[in-house]
Amino acid sequence: MNWILLILGGLFETGFAVSLGKAQQTSGKEMWGWLAAFIICVSISMYLLFKAMGGEKAIPVGTAYAVWGAIGAVGTVVAGIIMFKEPVTFWRLFFLTTLILSVIGLQVFGGNAG
Repeated sequence: MNWILLILGGLFETGFAVSLGKAQQTSGKEMWGWLAAFIICVSISMYLLFKAMGGEKAIPVGTAYAVWGAIGAVGTVVAGIIMFKEPVTFWRLFFLTTLILSVIGLQVFGGNAG
């Protein structure tokens, strides 16, 4: 269950980053709507990260934060490509892949005490 909470928290991290990007592109009431979405997403994201690091079968803080951040980073890059027409380059995808592999490596070889 903690892993589901952590994954959802990472997705809401993507939501708060995208909300900030959209707020930058808008003004007036629309900008305030995106800023409200940011506050909601960041609150939910942090709460889910908090919950994933506690209780039964708690995910260790270092692992939880790395996974949460990586999900947010990957999701934000993908959203940036789709929503903001950001460039898709070999090096961007290469380093994004190394980020994903690093987080997997942390989980597999980092020890799961806790």
